[in-house]
Amino acid sequence: MHSFAKIYELFQNQLGSIGFPSSPENLYDSVVYFMDYPGKRIRPVLCLMSNELFNEIHPDSYTVGNGIELFHNFTLVHDDIMDRSILRRGRPTLHIKYGENTAILAGDILLIHAFSFLNKTNEAYRGLIIDLFSEMACKICEGQQMDIDFEESEIESISYTDYLKMITFKTSVLLGTAAQIGAIIGSANAQQQLYMYEFGKNMGIAFQIQDDFLDAFGDTAKMGKQVGSDILENKKTALLLKAFEGANLQQKKQLKDAMKKPGESRIHAVIDLYKELQVDQWANEAIMHYTDIAFSSLDKIDVPAYKKEKLTELANFLLVRQS
Repeated sequence: MHSFAKIYELFQNQLGSIGFPSSPENLYDSVVYFMDYPGKRIRPVLCLMSNELFNEIHPDSYTVGNGIELFHNFTLVHDDIMDRSILRRGRPTLHIKYGENTAILAGDILLIHAFSFLNKTNEAYRGLIIDLFSEMACKICEGQQMDIDFEESEIESISYTDYLKMITFKTSVLLGTAAQIGAIIGSANAQQQLYMYEFGKNMGIAFQIQDDFLDAFGDTAKMGKQVGSDILENKKTALLLKAFEGANLQQKKQLKDAMKKPGESRIHAVIDLYKELQVDQWANEAIMHYTDIAFSSLDKIDVPAYKKEKLTELANFLLVRQS
């Protein structure tokens, strides 16, 4: 098994082979601008590592990995527009730099090219891969709509269970599907494919809870975005919902009042209540809980233990981070 770092390098080296037309210049320059950043490439790397857990890496895993990475970037471009974000990866978001209309079209181009890559895979499993990917893509859109609806809803009307469904759809299914498709390409049996899906999905839930945690308690310089942006955007994060769930009547009122404050004062007031209610400690425990569930799925796969070590390495990379 290759290390996470090596598979990242292999994937990153071939990513430049994705070609886009040169015209219209403004459209494709914007696509290249957004893609031309050495991100973590977690999702395609997980596809490759899942393939290698069962067999040698097949070229189709790179093909699907490219599709996954393009699709992921499509979601980021459109999310930034909907969230009115000004920074992504420490740089101006695409709609800030090129304008909202071009950004919408750039996202559309990324989505179309993603499915084009899937259609280049071996016909023996092409239909299954496209079906799984399409189902996943629909869930991501549904999860995004849930997230939007949550922003406009009173906090009392949203449960932590609702939140888990939202992040499972919006974030986790992409990791789960990437792992499952890698297993399919690696000739894993149907049960092993499902175990890999559960591994990726639960790692995704842990990853998203950590993302919520870092938004409140991370470092702006390391993350490349403003700390507290979720608070400013009235996002119903894991931390906010658990804080409200654990608060007494007085603390609930303080939390709701804090959420009405302007700018930086809102961020500081909400984070102070998070600390008082110890949701930072809860978040770390929840991250470990879903990580344990993920690894229980991995443990059920009957392959030599040394092959699973690299997936452990990936999990550590995902969950021991500051950005």
